[in-house]
Amino acid sequence: MMINSISRQFTILAMLSTSMVYAEPVEIALSDTLDGYLANYCLTINSAPANPLQLQTCDSYKGALSRGQTFETTEFDYNLLYVPAFDVCAEVAHLTVGAKVGLATCNSTAEQQFVFSANGTISPTVEPTLCLTASLTTRLAKNKASKVQIKGLTLALCSVDLARFQHWRTGSK
Repeated sequence: MMINSISRQFTILAMLSTSMVYAEPVEIALSDTLDGYLANYCLTINSAPANPLQLQTCDSYKGALSRGQTFETTEFDYNLLYVPAFDVCAEVAHLTVGAKVGLATCNSTAEQQFVFSANGTISPTVEPTLCLTASLTTRLAKNKASKVQIKGLTLALCSVDLARFQHWRTGSK
């Protein structure tokens, strides 16, 4: 059964407002493609859970979600960004502009809880004035043959001027 691309992409708010009885694997992507030429940018584990989250070309353009870009929707109800393939959650150690978003064993502490706002931003629950923000700079993956694009991910003040870099959506393959 072919599902229309638009119907596959849900906003985080819509997913939180529906009661789900099963975990749906989704990617979390910037709503704006920015300079991406293959696809949008998705939250991605940077090689290993010991590294901070980054943004990378969403692998769903290949027809499936990748392990390092797949989050579980059931954990959104608990304000967690959970990556089941690595059994880790996103975490902010420092609540300052420019701080990176790390990964750690899930423990549901305040450092691991994020607010999914109606306008598409994602913020730490303890500091809702800071938003997950894509960096301005883009680099290509180390594999010279790859066309995968990579951006950094930090906290920045939530701002209408940065909306292109701070508004997120979810989607499945």
